[in-house]
Amino acid sequence: MSYEVEKIGSFHVGGRQVTLAGLPTRKVAWSAGMTPVDNDPNGDFQVEQMYVQYVKLAKPLARFPLLLWHGGGHTGAVWESRPDGQPGWQDYFLHAGYDVYVSDAVERGRASWARYPEIFASEPLFRSKREAWELFRIGPQGSYCADPAARIANPGQRFPVTAFDHFTMQSVPRWLDNDIPTQAAYNALVERVGPCVLLVHSQSGNFGFNAALAHPQNIKAVIAIEPAGAPVPDHPSLSRLKDIPHLFLWGDYLDDYPLWRNNIVKASAHYHEALCAQGTPSQWLELPQQGITGNTHMLMMDTNASDIAAIIDGWMAELGLRE
Repeated sequence: MSYEVEKIGSFHVGGRQVTLAGLPTRKVAWSAGMTPVDNDPNGDFQVEQMYVQYVKLAKPLARFPLLLWHGGGHTGAVWESRPDGQPGWQDYFLHAGYDVYVSDAVERGRASWARYPEIFASEPLFRSKREAWELFRIGPQGSYCADPAARIANPGQRFPVTAFDHFTMQSVPRWLDNDIPTQAAYNALVERVGPCVLLVHSQSGNFGFNAALAHPQNIKAVIAIEPAGAPVPDHPSLSRLKDIPHLFLWGDYLDDYPLWRNNIVKASAHYHEALCAQGTPSQWLELPQQGITGNTHMLMMDTNASDIAAIIDGWMAELGLRE
């Protein structure tokens, strides 16, 4: 099945102007062989904006566009082609009839970044291959090796390990103190797009939950793929989400990693329970309990990624969010 595209475009949203002064100039050569010239780092700069690309269909089947938000240390590339070359979830949901918006959050990819410590208060963090291999539950603790042939993957896991090194090319720096401008940009995106469905992953889970709290009139559903962080269960605005369906979806091996089961999962479980207690239609789905095993933290890249997307699509269809 093919789809007809009506429009492809992009925009930046959020951000602010910052003026720097008092920094020293220095001589720089803009390209090889060029005579050095004075470079003045002072002046007005636009910072803390988000980049968004959209693809709109000629005849969408979904009632609302789908916003795909990436996790920490990544960009919107996680939703595009998978590292093994297979189509990603952007393509899947376009085929399923959704207009799709893929963003690069503040400080990531095409959103750009700013000077530190003058604007970003701390230096960036960079994720090593070992951290990605083990934190994303591709292999157990201590199983990563620089030699791909010597790496030990979890039994039955579904990430395409032969494409792991290619996957790590997507990693980008992240900062620890930019949550406020990042949330502001996500909120501005929701306000600009209007009624929509959020599909969030990992770090962006908490941003998605808070965007729904800020703009409940625009959020028709929240799909949280292994969210890292959630608002406090007794959030004063929680009642605003009573009519907004939530889906929490988790992969495999959670019990083998204390950080996941005892920390990350627990925070979202408390939030899910609070939603249910007030009558919000919230579903908690751990794939192994459904007989689907082997999924890592990067479910949208696992070999059964299309099957997982079909589960999400079916959930939205049951809610009447698409034909």
